[in-house]
Amino acid sequence: MRTPKTLATSLLSLSAAALLALSAAGAANAAPGSGKAPAESSGVTSHTVVETGGAEYWTAERMRNAIPGDVLAERALQRSANSKAGLNRPAEAGAPATVEAQAPQQQAKAVDTKANASETPVKHIGKVFFTLGGANYVCSANSVSSTNKSTVSTAGHCLNEGPGAFATKFTFVPAYLNGSAPYGMWTAKALYAPTQWSSGGDMAYDTGFAVMNTLNGQRLADVVGASGVQFNAARGLTYKAFGYPAARPFDGESLKSCSGTATNDPYNPQFNSQGIPCNMTGGSSGGPWFIGTSSTGYQNSVNSYGYGSKSTTMYGPYWGSVIQQAYSSASSAA
Repeated sequence: MRTPKTLATSLLSLSAAALLALSAAGAANAAPGSGKAPAESSGVTSHTVVETGGAEYWTAERMRNAIPGDVLAERALQRSANSKAGLNRPAEAGAPATVEAQAPQQQAKAVDTKANASETPVKHIGKVFFTLGGANYVCSANSVSSTNKSTVSTAGHCLNEGPGAFATKFTFVPAYLNGSAPYGMWTAKALYAPTQWSSGGDMAYDTGFAVMNTLNGQRLADVVGASGVQFNAARGLTYKAFGYPAARPFDGESLKSCSGTATNDPYNPQFNSQGIPCNMTGGSSGGPWFIGTSSTGYQNSVNSYGYGSKSTTMYGPYWGSVIQQAYSSASSAA
């Protein structure tokens, strides 16, 4: 059984053992996935999903053994840190933009939370399972307010290699708890990412959005609700972040959270990222950051990366106009 790694291996000292662990995790080669070729438009890359049977593919065993997506993040982190991309990137200065939350239209059944020691499951936050390069991975995600009522946010590295292929069998399980899927398993029909991520793996834009198929004739937001989102917000805000960390001391079976005031990344300022105190590990990638102290605030970032095997800070990308454009494309897609 593979031992999950923490969210990202240190850029300051990547040991030979860590390199071997990366190799053992199975490289996600940039082989073309099934479906149409990705389409680029105005700084956004989209990928239409045509494969079927994603939900059936994710058996309890495959979900349990999926590799935490941090191994994908650390590859992108190394590539991005070793490149000169972003060193002279101007700060995004778009006007603040807010999209309000969407409430579910039906009363969902109660979820048994006895086994959850940290956070009660939140209906719109869940796990995503996907394949890249023939390997199965797991990350975290959140249902976000959208015109199509079918959009989820996650980390860019959880749906595209950055740069490279898009994921296949991308499936969202809201309110996951100990292997259960109380609100069903939702498959993606399209994936979106900033072109800066899909073509260059720029960590400043490590965010992606997936448009989900309907399930039993219903749209995702009508079943679990959807968070409001905000772009071009002030820096240094207080956040509460959620995710499903799977590396020790966590097991990925229940929802965890972190809270704190955001500060700039001192090691790679060119990423334009902010960090909050947090020891969540691999599997939490893509989990939402909410402004304020609860899951009812506006989402304003995602879990992206940390430094070292015992990282105590989680970094997330600044949601400016570039990521807003990717969100807008996904949220308005049919």
